[in-house]
Amino acid sequence: MRFSLQLPSDRVAAEAEFVTGPAIAEMARAIEQAGFDACFVTEHPFPPVRWLESGGHHALDPYVALSFVAAATATLRVQTNIAVLAYRNPFLTAKAVASLDALSGGRVILGVAAGYLRGEFDALGVPFEQRNELFDEALVALRRAWSEDELAFEGHRFRAVGNSMRPRPRPHPPIWVGGNSRRAIRRAVEHADGWIPFPTVGIDSDRVRTAPIESLSDLTERIGYARAHAEQIGRRAPFDICFVPFGLQMHRRSGVDPARFRDSVAELEALGVSWLTLALPGGTRAEFCDAVRRFGDEVLAPARAG
Repeated sequence: MRFSLQLPSDRVAAEAEFVTGPAIAEMARAIEQAGFDACFVTEHPFPPVRWLESGGHHALDPYVALSFVAAATATLRVQTNIAVLAYRNPFLTAKAVASLDALSGGRVILGVAAGYLRGEFDALGVPFEQRNELFDEALVALRRAWSEDELAFEGHRFRAVGNSMRPRPRPHPPIWVGGNSRRAIRRAVEHADGWIPFPTVGIDSDRVRTAPIESLSDLTERIGYARAHAEQIGRRAPFDICFVPFGLQMHRRSGVDPARFRDSVAELEALGVSWLTLALPGGTRAEFCDAVRRFGDEVLAPARAG
């Protein structure tokens, strides 16, 4: 089992605490020193105020934030969790990811999803009703941009007629597809290197436009569906599953019970989950870094030791 921690790049209201260059560097080093394998950021370039007032959040641009993380660390992997592919031309995303991967020494994990926030799609000029088709198209465009010398590819909003991109990541960063629906699972199995389901306990699943996962049995059923689909299409390549332990999702403001966490790790590992993402509390940067260190000493190290 490997572990990825949320970098609080969504805490933009407390700018000096969380979203300056020195703050990102300090938190990233604390995360690496605590023994985490990766840290992740989310994406919301231009969310509507009504959504923010109902519990939503801002966030730094994921590729800029993660470049600061990569520059401040040596081995920590940098993960988007998640980036909304339809928000950008896929070749701009391919360039940003390839650049970050080159400068980080191959440490990028690209977590992506179709997105759900209509008001953000509208503000960015992207047809909300086409988000699934644009997402599927982008999954193909990314890989082809990273592998073909003279790409000819016409999509909904672009036309490449013999274009080339450098630097070319070799191998390309792993792509993990987010979402709980069967459609998301099929996408992940057919076009990606992993799948990112997430628990919907305490969340209106209609708000995030995905199927509910409220228990281990829900997760087990969907993992079974993923394995059956992989068998059906003849997939044999390795496949990561990245999940959030129940109760440790984003914006968490309370601590973690070590024994309960170890039990959760064992349960999820037995199901085939290979990565866990989680969030830790901290009203200030000092509190966050202290929580990270304590989690590394009291929870992560014992969990790794079995």
